[in-house]
Amino acid sequence: MRGGTFADRRDAGVVLADALAGYRGASDLLVLGLPRGGVPVAWEVAAALHAPLDVLVVRKLGAPRWEELAVGAIASGGLVVRNDDVVRSLRISDEQLQQVIDREAAELARREQAYRGGRPPIDLAGKTVILVDDGIATGASMLAAIRAIRVAGPAKIVVAVPVAPPSACRQLADAADDVVSVWVPPSFMAVGEYYRDFRQTSDDEVRKLLATPTR
Repeated sequence: MRGGTFADRRDAGVVLADALAGYRGASDLLVLGLPRGGVPVAWEVAAALHAPLDVLVVRKLGAPRWEELAVGAIASGGLVVRNDDVVRSLRISDEQLQQVIDREAAELARREQAYRGGRPPIDLAGKTVILVDDGIATGASMLAAIRAIRVAGPAKIVVAVPVAPPSACRQLADAADDVVSVWVPPSFMAVGEYYRDFRQTSDDEVRKLLATPTR
C-alpha cells in the first residue's frame, strides 16, 4: 500500500491479513466474504489465517430513482435493515420499498445459487467470524450482514475491511465485537478511490476463489 491506496483487492487482502494476525490460530475461525468485491480480499485473509472461507450475500436497497442511495440492505436468511431517516426524507411509500426489497431478494437468491450451488452455508454457531468486504461507505450492507450472522449464534463477529470512514467504524463498533480497518481516512471518498485497480469482480471469479483451498 502506498499513500493509502491498494494495488487491487488481492493486495488489500494481504495488507488486511497482516492487521488481523492476532486471530491466526484461533479455534473455530471462519472468514466470510461479502460478494462480489469482498471475496478476493477475504480469500487472502483466510489463506493467511489458515481459516475456511465462505460467502454471505448482502444486497443494498437502492432508493427509487436514486439507486446509489441506500435506504437499507437485505442479507442471506431474509433479514432486512432499513434506514428509516432516508425512507422518510425521500417519502418512499411502503409499496415502493417492498418493490425494491422483492427485486433485490430475487438477485440475492440468484447469487446464493450461483456461488454455493446446492452446498449449504457453514454453521456459524460458536465460531469467531471475520466478516470481510473491500471497503465500507455507508455501512448499511455490513450492518445487515452483522445482524444476519448474530442470529446464528457466533462466539464473536469481527468486521475487517481495507478502508472505511470514521463514522461507519463507530457505527459498526456498536454492532460487532471488533472492527479492523487498515485505512480510516478522515475525509472519506468512494471506496474505489483507494484502489488503483477496482474493476468489478465477476461471478466466475467468486466461484473460482470459493473452490480454491485456503488451507
